[in-house]
Amino acid sequence: MYLKKLEGPRSVPLPDGSSMTRADLPDKSTTRWVASRKAAVVRAVTFGLIPRGEALETYSLSEEEFNEWENAVAAHGIDALKATALQRYRQP
Repeated sequence: MYLKKLEGPRSVPLPDGSSMTRADLPDKSTTRWVASRKAAVVRAVTFGLIPRGEALETYSLSEEEFNEWENAVAAHGIDALKATALQRYRQP
């Protein structure tokens, strides 16, 4: 089996004791963003699995959109990333 040489770590430990690898990330062609996929990308950037710029480029995200995801997770947790919870968690 051939493993592609990648920059950065192959896996990172998470605070709950589990580890996250690049295989845990959503597919590059993802267009439907559910809360769990958003959370996986935010977690990967937060814990250093992939650099922020790579995440933005790979998933065609804007800086503003990714900042909103990070702020929502920091303020309210993963539930704030759900589209149905938008009004509850993102009030001005």
